[in-house]
Amino acid sequence: MSDNLYPISDRLLKQSDRESLVGQSAKVIWMCGLSGSGKSTLATALEKKLFSQKRLVYVLDGDNIRTGLNSGLSFSDEDRRENIRRIAEVSKLFVDAGVISINSFITPNADLRKMARETIGKENLIEVYVKASFETCMKRDVKGLYAKADKGLVPLFTGKDSGFEEPPDSDLVIDTEAQSVEESLELLFQFVSPLIEI
Repeated sequence: MSDNLYPISDRLLKQSDRESLVGQSAKVIWMCGLSGSGKSTLATALEKKLFSQKRLVYVLDGDNIRTGLNSGLSFSDEDRRENIRRIAEVSKLFVDAGVISINSFITPNADLRKMARETIGKENLIEVYVKASFETCMKRDVKGLYAKADKGLVPLFTGKDSGFEEPPDSDLVIDTEAQSVEESLELLFQFVSPLIEI
């Protein structure tokens, strides 16, 4: 392979140039947790709150990733890894573009979370564990996935057929069983706000 495969990379704008243009420090806010824990609810609420403050922000979650970029992937361990790898690479580009990316993905084990962190860069990733028990998430069953999993219609369902490892060292833990959506959003917003200032 040629050493000169990307001959223009040294002539491209830097991340700091784009951050200066939009007046923010680009970060990836990566929210992990069980299906139904509140990740998507918090992601969309945070997006609206930051956008109202003139922040350039974008949400990545299963709805806009699994229906497009990763539509050909299954839920096997291998494809779950590829799913997270692609999301991390896209997030890395978003950061380089000066965008705040709010990611909402189960990301069930330490290996996947480590891969995302190493791809994006530790300095650019804020890991948030949105915590709720399997039993609570099953009662919420916002998307009807737990009911389908009970009938065997969702293969390798996380928390039931496939394990979920609680992250021991997330930057922030939000317990949605103990706090309302409003309280959880405020905690998330107050934590993130200083980190996106230039």
